[in-house]
Amino acid sequence: MRFTEPIIHIDMDAFFVECERLAHPELRGRPVAVGGGGNRGVIAAASYEARRFGVHSAMPTVRARRICPQLVLVPSDHGRYTEISREVFALIEQEVPVVERLSIDEAFLDVSGLTLLHPDSRTVAEHLRSRIREEVGLPSSCGIASNKFLAKLASGKAKPDGVFVIDTDRQLAILHSFDVRAMWGVGEATYAGLERLGVQTIGDLASVGERALQRNFGTSAGASLFRLSMGIDDRSVEPHGEAKSVSNEQTYEADLQSDEEIRSEVMRHADRLSSRLRHAGVEAKTVVLKVRFDSFETITRSVTLASPTAVGQDLMVAAVQLLERAAISGRRVRLIGVAGAGLIPNTEAVHQLATDRPATWDDLAEAVGAIRDRFGHESVGPAVVHHKKENPGVDIDAV
Repeated sequence: MRFTEPIIHIDMDAFFVECERLAHPELRGRPVAVGGGGNRGVIAAASYEARRFGVHSAMPTVRARRICPQLVLVPSDHGRYTEISREVFALIEQEVPVVERLSIDEAFLDVSGLTLLHPDSRTVAEHLRSRIREEVGLPSSCGIASNKFLAKLASGKAKPDGVFVIDTDRQLAILHSFDVRAMWGVGEATYAGLERLGVQTIGDLASVGERALQRNFGTSAGASLFRLSMGIDDRSVEPHGEAKSVSNEQTYEADLQSDEEIRSEVMRHADRLSSRLRHAGVEAKTVVLKVRFDSFETITRSVTLASPTAVGQDLMVAAVQLLERAAISGRRVRLIGVAGAGLIPNTEAVHQLATDRPATWDDLAEAVGAIRDRFGHESVGPAVVHHKKENPGVDIDAV
């Protein structure tokens, strides 16, 4: 016997907030947000109690506090969230052999191979949620359906702390009741175009027809919208999905103005990126620099390296070269970020013999890493950036 709805989308509820509540039980039941304070802070995650007031991720903290005066703001601790995420995924992968990680707190699961262990996919989901609650202490929600697109929609309906199944025999009826903005690929611009066609629900979208959608949104996009509106999604769950990039960025409380200060901050982010790559067990083939100016204009520059690296000096050299290429001298800078992309597990990385860098950089990186493992990241670092931060801003680490 096979499961008629073999795909589960599991999503941890308000993950950052719930991680904080593990350490601080007194936060339970209160409106809580994780994010940065100050005039330029941004909300990274909000509890469901806070969401009732309209607080949501990416909202400026100043606005969040204005609409929810009793909001409890907690600074982010990405290292802790990563460790808890590893616990959650280790547990999931004990139960389910085919897991596609999407982010630190969500994944697709193909449970079609578990028919001898469980009567249906809902039982699998409830079993997983129970184990995560009992062994890690966190709530989670599961959407269950015949494919990934539908399972993702279903998990949104399941929140918070529940399960929602889109039964195959009622699939189109359930799907067509959803607001069209719940669909992948429907952003503000696409929604504005759909609104002009009188489309509000996914059912409305299906009734427009494929040809009309192609005329309005292009051949490829129109065909994709129509297929999804009919619940068609042929993508399989791809196991062992890894993060595409690791980054470290910061929005500053006061704009950076001097070339020296901007260069120092770029180097500091590259150095911190080195530690994050090392802890993730990966090396980066590409280095990306992100700069946002006081006008909110944002630029990115990237360079592909001769061989992958997680060595701080390599990353700093590449990041500074990108900064020089960007030619931003004289402009006020609001945000700086440095990312590593094209990630390769450090056990698989092949390094070319470099003639333009000292071989001692690798030995130094190993020694610095050992010190930081024992005493923390701030215990040692490049002299040019190893100073007290006077412009703290909001640090964001992302995987």
